[in-house]
Amino acid sequence: MGCPIHSRPPKTVPPNQSEIAGGQVIELCLTQHSRLLLYTFKLPEICAWPPRDEELYQMTSPVGIGNQSGSSEAPRDPFHAYHAYTERHLDDIPQLACLPEHHRFAMRTIANVLPFRVNRYVIEELIDWNRVPDDPIFQLTFPQPGMLAPGQFELMANLLKSGGTRDEIKALATKLRLELNPHPGGQLQLNVPLLDGHKLQGVQHKYSETVLFFPSQGQTCHAYCTFCFRWAQFVGDPSLLFLLREQNSLYRYLAAHKEVTDVLITGGDPMIMKTRHLIRHLEPFLDPSFEHIRNIRIGTKSLAFWPYRFTSDDDADDLLRFIERLIKAGKNVCIIAHYNHWRELETTAAIEAIRRLQSAGPIIRSQGPLLAHINDDPNVWAQLWSKQVSLNIVPYYMFVERDTGARRYFEVPLARACEIYRNAINQVSGLARHARGPSMSAGPGKVEIQGTAEIAGEKVFVLRFIQARNPEWVQRPFFAHFDYTATWLNDLKPAFHQEKFFFENEYEAMCQSAGAARLHKIATI
Repeated sequence: MGCPIHSRPPKTVPPNQSEIAGGQVIELCLTQHSRLLLYTFKLPEICAWPPRDEELYQMTSPVGIGNQSGSSEAPRDPFHAYHAYTERHLDDIPQLACLPEHHRFAMRTIANVLPFRVNRYVIEELIDWNRVPDDPIFQLTFPQPGMLAPGQFELMANLLKSGGTRDEIKALATKLRLELNPHPGGQLQLNVPLLDGHKLQGVQHKYSETVLFFPSQGQTCHAYCTFCFRWAQFVGDPSLLFLLREQNSLYRYLAAHKEVTDVLITGGDPMIMKTRHLIRHLEPFLDPSFEHIRNIRIGTKSLAFWPYRFTSDDDADDLLRFIERLIKAGKNVCIIAHYNHWRELETTAAIEAIRRLQSAGPIIRSQGPLLAHINDDPNVWAQLWSKQVSLNIVPYYMFVERDTGARRYFEVPLARACEIYRNAINQVSGLARHARGPSMSAGPGKVEIQGTAEIAGEKVFVLRFIQARNPEWVQRPFFAHFDYTATWLNDLKPAFHQEKFFFENEYEAMCQSAGAARLHKIATI
């Protein structure tokens, strides 16, 4: 099934500001395929652009209308104005009209449980509507039938059909979300460090040299990935949030932990923040007291889902200047870019964003999970990695889809994951073979599946830790009995008739020490 669309009509340019009398009402017309969007406002309100409803709009200045201070900045293109759609606005997306009603209802049902947010750039530039619903970017961004278990889907669908109240829908959604393992790998119990005997909210310290923090202004994204393992950040439930509200506690903690060399600012997406907020969070690391913090990592999907963050957003230049300042001060700034398909690298806007960002000096590394319906094809990965290398992006990780959220829809058997990785890596040059994987970010650490082998007459998975809660586990090979149906670490059993993997007793002790004894069982790692 495909959704035929029309080519985009010519842009309608509003009158020049010099031709507008003060206080006159302006109608700014933006065309979106065959639909006309009309924004009406009075001239004094232009300075307040974007509208305050940040859930729907976070727009830059329209073309032809500068600020009233007489700035000489280049005018902004209204087609680069950020416009987001959420679950409440599914019916406002004209391209979805080509889908049958039962499919659209299924999307609304899923979107009442799992978060949904997409923007106009993704809709117009990345999705091939002639291939919908099979288009990989459509699968990546729009809720699909099958993302909930049949019983879960039926409960929500029946409630919606019966006209359930908003409170009833919210209560059922909360119940279903708790069944989806919102914080896998013991994140709440094991990763949150202590400061002065209290949990340091909004911070994770799983590996000795790296600390993650989640600034409050960055806990959303330009668009949500349907597979996202941090989906619980976006459903509006405070009990599920990782959120750093008080920065000084983070800095006190880092000042006391000289073993930490890397900080990773994450979310959500920190690039959703205005540059002034990003500066406020990262500038303190230029103080001599943080000389031990050598690497600043910024995790983001914005290069793929909103490349205008680096080109035409109103503070894009400030962002690049600040990154350049961090680097000149001696910090290694690494952009951890999330890519799931080579199509995300094909647009003119995406390529320009990469070039502009690289001009400020950071290294861009790419990572993403292996996903059924999106990229479970070695040719897709080979093309993705080759394209990244051609753009001076370093392939970093191929992850296994984590045991959370819509995992049942996206998971790929580990044996198949090995085949895809091997057949993809065989097609690329050595420059693209930096990508490690397939890797499971599990409770004990990052476990890489190095392949399969036959040892002493038994077919096994060959595994190793790339990172681990105990650094002594890293690079130590271990073996699991081969199981073609296994999709995660908890599905694997030790090879050679052993009762436990080598790390299990120590990991159990860690869990007990953290008051999370139930997590030690391999069934939950």
